[in-house]
Amino acid sequence: MKKIFYNVSVLTESIEKWIVSGAILLMMVNSVSNAIGRYFFSKSLFFSEELNQFLIVAITFIGFAYAVRKGRNIRMTALYDSLGFKAKKALIIVISLLTAALMFYLAYKAVFYVQELKDINRLSPALQFPVYIIYAVIPLGLSIAGIQYLIAFFMNLTHEEIYLSHEVMDN
Repeated sequence: MKKIFYNVSVLTESIEKWIVSGAILLMMVNSVSNAIGRYFFSKSLFFSEELNQFLIVAITFIGFAYAVRKGRNIRMTALYDSLGFKAKKALIIVISLLTAALMFYLAYKAVFYVQELKDINRLSPALQFPVYIIYAVIPLGLSIAGIQYLIAFFMNLTHEEIYLSHEVMDN
């Protein structure tokens, strides 16, 4: 079972790294090109702001999945830190399962939103690009985050230690 978790984790991590690093690099190139055009040629790239907005969506949702993988997501630990080992273990199991369910539910709802954008043929103002293609990253990121929480749930069920994610154990 651990081999399956490992394989899924490796696959989703490579997807996350490619999307996030590619989006950040493209945002940098786009912003620098726009600044050069504006200051040296008095011409801005008409699509620059719109492209950066699309890239921020990708970085946000895929970056969230990556943060969950690394155990770097925001956690409210005031109660958790005051508990003993068994109570912490039980709480992290419940939190992992409920959060995975929430991520999958949000991904499910996001699919309908993306489908609605496709059905109405919404295009971006500057590039006239189908917006649903860009926003398809939302259910992808939420699904990958859900997978990470589900893996943490199973890791906590099958191991003595407390796992915040597949890769990160609690101190």
